[in-house]
Amino acid sequence: MTISVFDHPFLSGLLGDEELAELFSARSAIQAMLRFEAALAEAEAEEGVIPKESASAITRELADFTPDMAGLKAGVAKDSLVVPVLISQLRETLGSEHGKYVHFGATSQDAIDTGLALQLAEAAGLLGQRLDRAVAALDLLERRDGAIEVMAHTRMQAAIPVTASRKIRSWREPLMRHRARLETARKSVAILTFGGAAGTLDKLGEKGPAVAARLARTLGLGLVAHARHSERDWIADFASLLSLITGSLGKMGQDVALMAQSEMGEVKLSEGGGSSAMPHKQNPVKAEMLVTFARFNATLVSGMHQALVHENERSGAAWTLEWMLLPQMVVAAGAALRIAAELAGEISFVGRKS
Repeated sequence: MTISVFDHPFLSGLLGDEELAELFSARSAIQAMLRFEAALAEAEAEEGVIPKESASAITRELADFTPDMAGLKAGVAKDSLVVPVLISQLRETLGSEHGKYVHFGATSQDAIDTGLALQLAEAAGLLGQRLDRAVAALDLLERRDGAIEVMAHTRMQAAIPVTASRKIRSWREPLMRHRARLETARKSVAILTFGGAAGTLDKLGEKGPAVAARLARTLGLGLVAHARHSERDWIADFASLLSLITGSLGKMGQDVALMAQSEMGEVKLSEGGGSSAMPHKQNPVKAEMLVTFARFNATLVSGMHQALVHENERSGAAWTLEWMLLPQMVVAAGAALRIAAELAGEISFVGRKS
């Protein structure tokens, strides 16, 4: 057993995904927050909120800034958030003249949620590419084997003969629908969070909306009417889509595992897992993992729905729960899509036994 299979030294070989996991590394999270801080300083200087020379000093410093990670860890243990200690380190580096303008008018949640939006937008792009690859692999499988006759099963009992196309389309078409859903979900998460202490941009006064608009444009994020500090439907919606994706892939995996059983033999797999005790076996490992990822994300999505309950204007408890769950769901969905595309290329339909 382990804390996380996704970065475990050997279990990650089965369940991990380095490309997506890197998006949620400490390095990536800090870089995303620093992008927010640099863009904020530039936007505020353009609107006359802070001096332009201070904005220039801030952006120069942020370009090469390396935080004290031990200090960040100690600060989070005290504050539960990384931003207070991160901003403190930046201000110390910049000195009093310019340091006082770092993070001006913003709150910790603005930096963290906007940083997350940048990470999720990139993750959505990768997931979209993998959905396309999985669909293409299933298209190819149908063109080659779609006319082969197999047995349909209803309620685990033999029903009537159907073509393999009937099976393959039930795997592919939900993925095509998820691809369309992903475009909407990406837009819903790729938004600017900028509201200050209680979501009202009180420190910026009448210049608040103009700064927010500039900031959103610079970061390539959507501008919403107000910061959604305690309105978490946007992030829960994205988590729900992740569970839909893995759930649909789990259905494919379950079907393949059943059809590959020795007693059924309706599909053969060009690759399979070995056994230490029974060398004749070829276990449908990839199909099984699709089922595992489906059940994993179905379990975690309930926690993301629990995190919808933010008391008043900000919740430390519900917000932290998101950090614990969502990255794992993204990596699980990405790994499942990668495995599904590989599995589709390893399946050969051989037809039903007479």
